Amino acid sequence: MPYSSLIDQVVPATPPRRPSLFAMLREDIRCVAARDPAANNWLEVVLTYPGIHAIVWHRLANRLWRAKLRFPARFLSWFARLLTNVDIHPAATIGRRFFIDHGAGVVIGETAEIGDDVTLYHGVTLGGTSWSPGKRHPTLEDGVLVGCGAKILGPITVGKGARVGANSVVVDPVPPAMTVVGIPGRIVRAASDRRRVTGRIDLDHHLMPDPVGEAIAELLDRIDFLEMRLAHREGREPTCTEDTHELA
Repeated sequence: MPYSSLIDQVVPATPPRRPSLFAMLREDIRCVAARDPAANNWLEVVLTYPGIHAIVWHRLANRLWRAKLRFPARFLSWFARLLTNVDIHPAATIGRRFFIDHGAGVVIGETAEIGDDVTLYHGVTLGGTSWSPGKRHPTLEDGVLVGCGAKILGPITVGKGARVGANSVVVDPVPPAMTVVGIPGRIVRAASDRRRVTGRIDLDHHLMPDPVGEAIAELLDRIDFLEMRLAHREGREPTCTEDTHELA
């Protein structure tokens, strides 16, 4: 047995130290510059971004909750909702460098778990689907981006680096690095065809795939093919399909 493995058995590895509250808040503020092109400076972010205000209040409420000060934690969470229009349960687990862009109408449930470097847009709900105690809300792994108005419901996991399109309703687990759109949410593009962006966050929401449009285009192509076969069998010229192609 290697000497290092023997040491690990005798002296267990020390768990990573939890960052201080101040360090986490500083990271939350600094990450905005990489994700919002409208951010001009840190002072503007601190004073005018409700998403930053919401995470500041939540990190304070979460410390109270973990210290078993449940009522003060809930009261602080309620107060934060009045100020920011963002409702985060104080028991929710939120990782580092978390950003809520625009910060309006976001709801994060009690047993939700959010990893590092996650971005939510306005109107996102991380909701539960059961009255039973225990895990009821989603888990978002590192680097997940959730578009505006999306709903992620139940104790499901959205894998690392996944993207959830605007107004999607996701009720099934999402594999890492996949894009999900629609109601119900579905994976719309293979891993080899996904758009990849290095460095800054991908803001090209208008380039999200359109599975309904793609399905209609395939149906129109099939209709054109059948029209041509029918015309050939009847010995006539096929009808013009330019308008159909324009619709596709």
